[in-house]
Amino acid sequence: MERNTRLVGFINVAHFIDHYFLLIFPTAVLGMGADFGWSYGELLSLSLGSFIAFGAGSLPAGWLGDHWSRRNMMIVFLIGIGLSTILTGLSTSPVLLGINLTILGIFTAIYHPIGNAMLAASAGDRLGRVMGLNGVFGNLGVAGAALITGAITYWLGWRYAFILPGIVAILLGFLFWAMVPEGVGKLAKGAGRKLDVPRDYLIRVFAVLALVVLAGSLVYQSATVSIPKLFQERASGLAGSTLGVGLMASAIFTVGAVTQLIVGRLVDRLTLKTTFLLISAFSAPCLLAAAYATDYALLLAAAGIMVAIFGQVTINDTMLGRYTADAWRSRIYAVRYFLGFATAGGAVPLVSYLHDHAGGFQSVYTVLAVLGTIVFIGALLFPADRPKPTASLAPAE
Repeated sequence: MERNTRLVGFINVAHFIDHYFLLIFPTAVLGMGADFGWSYGELLSLSLGSFIAFGAGSLPAGWLGDHWSRRNMMIVFLIGIGLSTILTGLSTSPVLLGINLTILGIFTAIYHPIGNAMLAASAGDRLGRVMGLNGVFGNLGVAGAALITGAITYWLGWRYAFILPGIVAILLGFLFWAMVPEGVGKLAKGAGRKLDVPRDYLIRVFAVLALVVLAGSLVYQSATVSIPKLFQERASGLAGSTLGVGLMASAIFTVGAVTQLIVGRLVDRLTLKTTFLLISAFSAPCLLAAAYATDYALLLAAAGIMVAIFGQVTINDTMLGRYTADAWRSRIYAVRYFLGFATAGGAVPLVSYLHDHAGGFQSVYTVLAVLGTIVFIGALLFPADRPKPTASLAPAE
């Protein structure tokens, strides 16, 4: 039990790091224009490779987690993400910046198929709460990226916004290596290989999940990438500086953290469909409101968007944890995140093009509202009754 508690603590902190590091760039980019002489849209497009790698890299990461070692893959993640982030901060040209961001994306891809599989194997009958708390750490990473990056960029410059966190990740990787033994975070051999759930139910669950992941991931990534710039343009009177933008974005992302904690408890008490409907109902209306809102109205709309997109992440991860056998879990999570992150890779060109050439953020968030409607349709299609899986979820000793 003590080993599992320690493991969950490390995995939660690693989730914070994963989202924090991937989203350093969207805030740091606000201070890069003078160094590289590029527009916001041109600089933002350099992160496309990072987001593509974030999705594509999850497939080999999941395979290695099931066939090699989930624990060792987590060590590779922490040390690798730290080194690649430092290299990004040392970039001297747009080409090097794009290359180093792509390398960073490769290492960020490791976390979700590995970390979620380790959590699911250790959660027992509290899967929703464990996933919800883990989601809080991930969302705090998103919030921290905006806040801390804004502060470091304001006081020390954008390069240190990459270099300092990179050093911290490397140190944590060596600490994980020393304190977490092999075998923790995986079920005992032969346990949890089959789930007693009707085949037609599973087909419907995974079909809805695929639909929601494809639409929802594009909304998630587009919103988290664009919100710092959206606040800079539409709430400049409230923000005042890059630091102010970071503070506002951080506060809004923290709303999502609280949502995930609540949703994690709800999915352990209610049916997934009920929770799914409640959360997805916020998506389209708030996205459409953000297309036109300014100042305090924009902050309110953005808070609603956070409730929808971050609550949905907890629901999706709990679905897979309940209806996937441990022997395949890293690979199934890898497919889920491959679909999601590969689709999310389209967020950067979507936001860049619509912002610079097709009506600005009004067009961006109108398109996202359509996608939010698709997510709600997915909730309506999700099966109403939830058969309880009979596979053991007891953690390995």
